[in-house]
Amino acid sequence: MLRIADTRTGHLVEVPVAPRRLLRSCVHLPDFGTGPDTGAGLGPVHLRVPLIGDVLARTAELNGLQVVTVLTTPELTHDRARALDRVMAVLGIHPPAVVGAHRPDAALGGPADIHVAAAGTDPDDAGGGALIEVGHVATAPPTEDLPGLPDLADLPDSTMPETADPLAVRLLLLGRPYATPVTVTGPALAEARRTLRDWRRSVADWAQQPSRPIPTDLLRQSHSALTENLDVAAVLALLAEVAERPDVPPGAKFETFAHLDRVLGLDLARDIGHQRRP
Repeated sequence: MLRIADTRTGHLVEVPVAPRRLLRSCVHLPDFGTGPDTGAGLGPVHLRVPLIGDVLARTAELNGLQVVTVLTTPELTHDRARALDRVMAVLGIHPPAVVGAHRPDAALGGPADIHVAAAGTDPDDAGGGALIEVGHVATAPPTEDLPGLPDLADLPDSTMPETADPLAVRLLLLGRPYATPVTVTGPALAEARRTLRDWRRSVADWAQQPSRPIPTDLLRQSHSALTENLDVAAVLALLAEVAERPDVPPGAKFETFAHLDRVLGLDLARDIGHQRRP
């Protein structure tokens, strides 16, 4: 069962309503210039809204649901459309079934079960269904040594060095509850890069040990956090704890990280087979 807090009522609602196994999700890209620090082009909030839509879809699929996602957008120039496609690709956001739909119900095959939108935007086509409002994202001025959030139109692809890994941005944004506003700072982005580096190295090391099942308590805690209002921050905290627990065998740590990365989308298994020799 997947339950989401409907912003309109504040109550947790089950989506989709049982016994249907198809989740219809409508993600609403904000108008350009919406929110702080966006200017006239693609800004951080345009990244976070489809990111939460992606996590919603991944969580639903992990729980055996089929998902159809439509992304509604303002009118896009050719350059903006290409930039949006590139940003979603490098951040591991699965492509929606339809982008730019003006009649989302038709594209979804029925009314949306849930709408994902930036806080305070109140999309005109968000009629029925639960509403998830995603908090705004601001960026602090970069320091000389530590950059802030990369320009979204210039994000590197996943083959670039670790220091430019755009998935660090994904991790940073997933580390806060989705409704909470986030300010991206250079130190926070650097810490996200370090965490990704350390977790990937650990996963690569654990993968060399005999596989072990995911402990029942960890599976229950993580799935409960995800299905009760997409508490991804709690899952990330759980992984940080698991990585340091001596009572969890390396093979079980590997299976836990690999399983939950199906939702997190952080490419945690990337370094398997590429460990440095002593």
